[in-house]
Amino acid sequence: MIFGTEPAGIVFDVKRYSIHDGPGIRTTFFFKGCPLFCWWCHNPEGISPLPAPAYHKNRCIGCGRCVRECPQAARSFGKDGITLDSSRCVECRECEKACPTRAIEFVGIKMTVRDVLRIAKKDIPFFDESGGGVTFSGGEPLMQPEFLLACLKALKEEEIRTAVDTSGFCREDDILHAAEYADLFLFDVKLIDPKQHEHYTGVSNNRILKNLELLDQKIGREGRGGINIRIPLIPGVNDSPENLEAVVELVRSLRSVVAVNVLPYHSIGSGKYKNLELEFRMGKTASPTDEDVMRVLSMFASRGVHAVKGG
Repeated sequence: MIFGTEPAGIVFDVKRYSIHDGPGIRTTFFFKGCPLFCWWCHNPEGISPLPAPAYHKNRCIGCGRCVRECPQAARSFGKDGITLDSSRCVECRECEKACPTRAIEFVGIKMTVRDVLRIAKKDIPFFDESGGGVTFSGGEPLMQPEFLLACLKALKEEEIRTAVDTSGFCREDDILHAAEYADLFLFDVKLIDPKQHEHYTGVSNNRILKNLELLDQKIGREGRGGINIRIPLIPGVNDSPENLEAVVELVRSLRSVVAVNVLPYHSIGSGKYKNLELEFRMGKTASPTDEDVMRVLSMFASRGVHAVKGG
């Protein structure tokens, strides 16, 4: 995506001083757009590639300004507060401008490579001290490949280390091109069975596993970079012995893995679904217990794979 003459993209959040998006202290840029719709996604605001309207009912004072100012008559009063007819909405943001309490906001802003550099360079002392750097997450950062590659190149010129947090569902050329500049890939492995993967994420994992294989081969040939395998642990979805055994075998087949992280499911982001008028499909699924996580880590260790909780 190009705005003017400079590569740019749409970002829905920037988190500074993060310690969960790669090694050391990170500055993480969350890109809009994801080809998956995982049932447990805790960043549903990142799924749509465009700025998305969110309605925070708890902030709404019922003044009706958003309804009156919408030129498309897409806003109206309903039993649960202000409702949106998405078929009418043209994302003009007049409702957002009119709202005095920010009960309505569009998630996602345009950001240039220069913007990314400006923010990242503020944190260089923290990167140097901790061995950290910049992480590109999402959504799926490889859905905006031109912007991602331009950012990776610019940060490399500034000697700032980078990581790409990816589902692996992208074009082969894009992920291999990114590997020429990124220092680390945080690669999600959710389910090995392709039918189960499609059921819970909306896509088959054939392309994902193929890209992981090709990425591993490229990093191995070139002798730089690495892959951090990240496994979301979701009770009733991917915590079966059969799936975990298959994940272990996959990890053992790779040469470029530098870390394995088991990420326990949590429902902290469930409230976002209501704000975005999306269905939260995990219901009342509970987080795995410490004992559940330790059992998985021990199983991995018994098969020669060192994994840690979180990260």
